Amino acid sequence: MSYIIGFVVVGVFFLLLHLFSEVTKLQKIAFSSILLVIILGAIAYNNYTTKQRDLMMQTIIKFNQNKTIQCDGVDVNKTNYSLSIGTYTFIGLKNKPNYGQMISASTCH
Repeated sequence: MSYIIGFVVVGVFFLLLHLFSEVTKLQKIAFSSILLVIILGAIAYNNYTTKQRDLMMQTIIKFNQNKTIQCDGVDVNKTNYSLSIGTYTFIGLKNKPNYGQMISASTCH
């Protein structure tokens, strides 16, 4: 859906250039192409960050279900780590082998 909106925005931009400016057709196409690339890049980045956030949230759900997850080759579970909600970081619990170790939830799967 967002791709369609991107094309509509570029079409409206091209139409406005056509009606209210005296630039050549080649310049209009160049301006519209640059705008299209920027819009499509923003859409692609938005989709990428959404997928990354969803993967991280799945990791947090597994951790909250008392499952062991892998983070950079380290087994993370509720027995040895706590979860900092503000930063989504696993922090090693006191009197455990990984005391004070901090692991970002985005590095887990």
